Amino acid sequence: MVKLTPEIIEHAFQYTNAIKDRELDLRGYKMPAIENLGSTFDQFDTIDFSDNEIRKLDGFPLLKRLKNLVLTENKIKKISADVGENLPNLETVILTTNEIEDLRDLDNLFTCKGLVFVSLLHNPVVLKANYRLYVIGHLPNLRFLDFKRVTQSERKQAKSYLKHAFISKKNQPSELHIKTFTPGAPLNVPQEKPETQNGNEPKSMIGVKRTIEMTGATGEDVLAIQEAIKRAKTLSEVERLQHLLSSGQIAGFAQKYIKT
Repeated sequence: MVKLTPEIIEHAFQYTNAIKDRELDLRGYKMPAIENLGSTFDQFDTIDFSDNEIRKLDGFPLLKRLKNLVLTENKIKKISADVGENLPNLETVILTTNEIEDLRDLDNLFTCKGLVFVSLLHNPVVLKANYRLYVIGHLPNLRFLDFKRVTQSERKQAKSYLKHAFISKKNQPSELHIKTFTPGAPLNVPQEKPETQNGNEPKSMIGVKRTIEMTGATGEDVLAIQEAIKRAKTLSEVERLQHLLSSGQIAGFAQKYIKT
């Protein structure tokens, strides 16, 4: 394993990505921990830590500029209590393919109140009952969870769920931990019927990452289409972009997006 040193940070690939953000590429070093980020001098909007051996999301100094964290394919199980304090303007966290197990393990992430886009796909926690409601209820500005838009109905259900969970907490302290269910499906709460087109159910987002990889897309393509979805002005445009994302048809999207 490689220790993240100021020298590695200095010589790592740094560039302006497709959405005009300054990005630091720290992928594939197999580092076990995040450290020495003070040597970045808070000059980056995005840091990509994909494909490392990171076990805990911590080690951040105060980074006011940082907006996006990509942590795909690590071994993260825990999140530091000071992450929200040290990353006050964080908007996007991609934690796809990590090892977060329990809903309570996400509580420190909720100190990042400005989060708009979160992915926890391929973590054991997505199998917990009421997973989506738990996350949505704690993040008031969240617009996309696991590449799926958060609906007003889900927000109302999440508010009700957290209220009842708080009331029953003393009597059933482990309720949130021991039950499992379909990923993201509320327990004992009516689910909003998903929109359909021509009678067909929308494609599942489970396995999105594998589909994207098979089509040759990059992390930059994913960030670019996320930004395009956020900026879409019509429902039809959002649906078109979500279809591209869910089907993995985003290879080269970053290059097309930067030209528009």
